[in-house]
Amino acid sequence: METLLNVGQGFGVALMPINLLYCFIGVFIGTLVGVLPGIGPISAMSLLLPITLSGTPESGIIMMAGIYYGSMYGGSTTSILVNIPGEAASVVTCIDGHQMAKQGRAGPALG
Repeated sequence: METLLNVGQGFGVALMPINLLYCFIGVFIGTLVGVLPGIGPISAMSLLLPITLSGTPESGIIMMAGIYYGSMYGGSTTSILVNIPGEAASVVTCIDGHQMAKQGRAGPALG
């Protein structure tokens, strides 16, 4: 029973409006940085680390998670549209995604 209370408290902290705002900002900035070829999620997180120090520790960790996932998605954007993988995880996306973009189906490829 104590485990369920701790999980509920964790969701309560994670779903606070300020933490959701930090997550949104992290995803937005992470996507902008992830679109740049050659800058992967780890380097995006290390570049944006000083931004996360402005709030509470929970907000900083949530923002770092948002930066990570946003930069992973941003790396797939360049590999689909321009056929340039930003990091090693986007190499396979170049094969199928760019062919779909050349056929006029870039929207479903990005989705």
